[in-house]
Amino acid sequence: MSAPRKPLTGVRVLDFSTLLPGPMATLILAEAGAEVIKVERPGSGEEMRHYPPMVTADSGVNFALLNRGKRSLALDLKNEESIRIIKLLMTDIDVVVEQFRPGVMDRLGLGWEALKAINPALVYCSITGWGQDGPKAQLAAHDLNYMAETGVLNLGADRAGDPVVPPVLVADIGGGTMPAVISILLALREAEKTGAGAHLDVAMGDNLFAWAYWALGERAVGRPDPRPGGELVTGGSPRYQVYRCADGRWLACAPLEQKFWMNFCRIVGLPESLADDSRDPAATTAAVRDIVAAKPSAEWLAAFDGVDACVTLVKSIGEAADDPHFRARGLFRGAMPAGEATLTPVPPPIAPIYRDPEGGQGFPALGDANLDLTGG
Repeated sequence: MSAPRKPLTGVRVLDFSTLLPGPMATLILAEAGAEVIKVERPGSGEEMRHYPPMVTADSGVNFALLNRGKRSLALDLKNEESIRIIKLLMTDIDVVVEQFRPGVMDRLGLGWEALKAINPALVYCSITGWGQDGPKAQLAAHDLNYMAETGVLNLGADRAGDPVVPPVLVADIGGGTMPAVISILLALREAEKTGAGAHLDVAMGDNLFAWAYWALGERAVGRPDPRPGGELVTGGSPRYQVYRCADGRWLACAPLEQKFWMNFCRIVGLPESLADDSRDPAATTAAVRDIVAAKPSAEWLAAFDGVDACVTLVKSIGEAADDPHFRARGLFRGAMPAGEATLTPVPPPIAPIYRDPEGGQGFPALGDANLDLTGG
């Protein structure tokens, strides 16, 4: 296998972010070749270092996986000397990523205007929940809150109207990480052409609305808000459901298109009177539920083998990571050092030509770049 391409080689990133959205964004930049310098508090480092389970005496697995391939600069941002050091570094920095509430970096003397004056081509990315302005700008929140406030959480409510706590952090990654990376790359391209940097206002709340585009489309044509558990992709159709098998496993069934639906109906033996699900979707769903429940999952998977019907098994995360398909694509074959142990890196969400399948770079010890960058 050829070595991964590194299109961001030569790009230097100063990363003030913590927890998930910013660190995953700079992980992607590092994977693509950027030098990422992570600024942390002296003594303790950022919060994620201490989230269990631990892989070393002072670092948890979450920190290790999100900060692979970076360097650590331990500085007290309330100290004038630390601010002076950062400003000295700024002439050689291409990207700043920060995740404080609006106004914090300005009060520290490290806001966009202050750093742009030193480096006019600087790309300055601010990741927040609600954006740099607006009534909610200073409101404390986490992923669940952003999903609740943007209506996304309600879209996943069951038929009784009860929202379900999502198992994945869509706001942090889908609303923060990915828009930040995209915006940084756009701004770097613009800076190459014009010499002018940019302040990127990446708001997780704003960016979640794109995930609910279909619901906004319904509203745009005058339809009422989607019914809990009652729309095409939220449980209102027999063509987009999870069905329980006789052995307690579940099938994810998504034969939305008519050609897939007809194949599905043939395999499960659905009576012709119910195959036209436009008449009574609930009755068709109930009938399919009873049919699927009569056989174990292995029988159904064998029956659907080679049939275009969009039917798959609901797997655990462990089963998924061990799936031969993902193994064949090299997603989980790497090994990164973590103290005396090794970890399988999380595959960053970028094209394989930019991804290091070996994942051999470790995560930084707190302050490992201090001597090099500050002389002490």
